[in-house]
Amino acid sequence: MGLFEVLLLAVGLAMDAFAVSICKGLAAGKVTKKEYLLCGVWFGTFQAFMPLIGYLVGSSFVKLISMVAPWVAFILLSLIGGNMIKEALGPEEEVSPGFDVKTMFMMAIATSIDALAVGITFVAVPVRIIDSGSLTNVVIAVFIIGIITCIISMAGVRIGSVFGDRYKAGSEIMGGTILMFIGFRALITHLDSSNTLADTETIFGMLIPLIGTLLGALIIYAQKVQLSDKMRAILVGFSTGIMLSVAVWGMIEPAVDGISVDAHKGIIPVTIFFCVGVILQVLLDKFVPHTHVYSDITEGPESKLSPMVKAVLKEVIHHIPEGIALGAIYAAHFMKTEWISTTVALVLAIAIALQNIPEALSVSLWLRGAGAKTGKAFLMGVVSGAPIPLLGIITVVLIVLFPGLLPYIMSVSGGALVYTTIEEIPQIALKQDNDRGALAFTVGFAAVMLMIFI
Repeated sequence: MGLFEVLLLAVGLAMDAFAVSICKGLAAGKVTKKEYLLCGVWFGTFQAFMPLIGYLVGSSFVKLISMVAPWVAFILLSLIGGNMIKEALGPEEEVSPGFDVKTMFMMAIATSIDALAVGITFVAVPVRIIDSGSLTNVVIAVFIIGIITCIISMAGVRIGSVFGDRYKAGSEIMGGTILMFIGFRALITHLDSSNTLADTETIFGMLIPLIGTLLGALIIYAQKVQLSDKMRAILVGFSTGIMLSVAVWGMIEPAVDGISVDAHKGIIPVTIFFCVGVILQVLLDKFVPHTHVYSDITEGPESKLSPMVKAVLKEVIHHIPEGIALGAIYAAHFMKTEWISTTVALVLAIAIALQNIPEALSVSLWLRGAGAKTGKAFLMGVVSGAPIPLLGIITVVLIVLFPGLLPYIMSVSGGALVYTTIEEIPQIALKQDNDRGALAFTVGFAAVMLMIFI
């Protein structure tokens, strides 16, 4: 391994630290030069130190490190990211910059622990930068890795601080989501024995729905863009058609086929778990404070959250079954499940992205009408779609660990999709709560579905 390979390796290892540094800048807002340097030193030092430890312990512990590292990164980043999201949704308060020793230590460990395995590769593939001993060359290599990580991390903090100072709450939600996404990515890559998760097409496919959300929110920057009641009805109808198609042909029908492989009547467990999905959405409606845009209906417990945050939470609730559906179908794709076509994953991702465009536009326009500046309305509109890839990754992890759950999770997603889709239509038309009507629809839907397939 020569100098050029070491430089490429250093940049690759620095990418997680770069993403986390952006999140630190987003959360902190205004950052001093001292804090730029502090973040760079923390990440650079650990990114250099870990490969050195890996080299010194050698290949004796390679299996143990390979097993433990992804789980440690997953747990630490999930805890930190979840806490960022929790703080963003809480009441306004003066926020610490978050560069204390405890926080930085945990983040530095989480982003560099995989580098232990890189150090072990230095044993199998010796580093040859200068004409000297192997240990000297390794020390030079880890020094290069540390310096490059330090520089890239400082740049990340600066990039994050520029946006975080303006849009703090939305930035924290997005930053926390990124941290959790990195942790989940490390874990599912570790769990994937066939190495299919390393495929760039697969990784980007999981993000397609978020791209649709981004495009929808971007439209808000068009001058004097408004939605008439007629246009809103058209967009709602368009989204409804997509979601019902995803629920029926993307989730329920394949789930019946999947369970029928092992059971004669797969429709019976599908119907049961379909109802579980409906109950899940009903519980979210009851226990999460949220506001339906345009109908101005607020549901859930009493809360001090702002109307804007409640509007975003409504979109989060709506996107939960979409994220589960995305993860289920991609898990089937990863495992090469015979009863699901290999092209369904991409089709489903594109379908969800298409319906996310009008949804993101609607919520961004509503936020702007409620008093938010255009930039904040755009950012919050994008943040509302973040649960889709995040829940997709969680679902993939769960199904990879327990493959037999796949058709049942698809059934849950199908039920949740049908309920949340039907609930929305009369609310916009009549500006009245439609929980009972949605429940009645899903009962009728499930009954006929059971009769047809049985």
